[in-house]
Amino acid sequence: MGETILKQTLLLAALLCSACDVSVTDANSSQPAGQSTQRGQPGSAPPAVSPTVSDDPYAFAVVAEPGGRPFQPNSILQAQVALDRHGFTPGVLDGREGMSFEAALRGFQQANDLPVTGKYDEKTSAALIKGEALPTTWLVRIPEGFARGPFFAMPKEMSEKAKLPALTYRNLLEKVAERFHTTPEALIALNTPDTKVGAGTVIRVPAIPNQPVAKIEGDERGWGDTLASLGVAKDQPQADHLVVDKSEGLLKVYGADGKLIAQFPATMGSQHDPLPLGEWTIKGVSRNPDYHYNPSLFWDAASTDKKALLRPGPNGPVGVVWIDLSKDHYGIHGTPEPQTIGRTESHGCIRLTNWDAARLAQMVKGGIKAKFQE
Repeated sequence: MGETILKQTLLLAALLCSACDVSVTDANSSQPAGQSTQRGQPGSAPPAVSPTVSDDPYAFAVVAEPGGRPFQPNSILQAQVALDRHGFTPGVLDGREGMSFEAALRGFQQANDLPVTGKYDEKTSAALIKGEALPTTWLVRIPEGFARGPFFAMPKEMSEKAKLPALTYRNLLEKVAERFHTTPEALIALNTPDTKVGAGTVIRVPAIPNQPVAKIEGDERGWGDTLASLGVAKDQPQADHLVVDKSEGLLKVYGADGKLIAQFPATMGSQHDPLPLGEWTIKGVSRNPDYHYNPSLFWDAASTDKKALLRPGPNGPVGVVWIDLSKDHYGIHGTPEPQTIGRTESHGCIRLTNWDAARLAQMVKGGIKAKFQE
């Protein structure tokens, strides 16, 4: 099998590096990373690993910490992982402060009747971590089935993407990153520059628990597998209505009692395609959808572009799910680039990370109202 080696030109002393130069291939496996040193534990090496076979390709086995010593990440990552478990996600789990992290804290504080400060203060920490039995990060062994792929390089042109049998992940590192609600760069920072990923190897990840493959009646597109591959539970609290707030860059989910039950950072609209303000209705949810590209709907489409049908996959233009709205050609959907959520513009639609979009898909149904406001 080929070898996927993660390269980085510089690792800063902090938990994460924003100037990572990552080089990976599309290989499905690699040699065990038995000699690398775990960040935050000078001189300690991860346990020896070997390929394993499992009936569940999405079940990552947790490996004991070297020397029995717990890994101590920074407090921001600890809070982010806990917020994600509670449904008030900062988007990407990267251990960095910023607008998305502060917004997630505000949502959690509002939902739990705490002073809404956006600060990770003592009261918020106590409420957030209370009863938490899980750690912030784990060492996990990559299952053989999960590492198989297939993986495809993603061309830029829609016509070239249309030739692919599926818009899958580019490589195993990207797939592992989405499973644990983060990015390849963040995984590198949690590990070492020479970390290898492949069947049976061990890597440190945010502690997002395994989810079993859900059995869903009439599931012809493998949605149960998709949920498991993203670490998203099938059973979620049910939404009564949604509010998309442009000024805050957030999608908020409310229950029947009017209480905020979940919140996700979102990318919404642009100067050319502004967010359609008003009240709309969810018409339906398409899970693992095909994507019908129509260049006439995009102001920035090339004059040579033609209509194309793209097959499903997490690296498709709408990610793993499309939540259709009563406004023609508008919806709520996933993205192939989770690190851009809240930092770039969209063509008017509401864009979430794939894992947040998948969770939202389990919370909504046709007929639910969605209010878009300034």
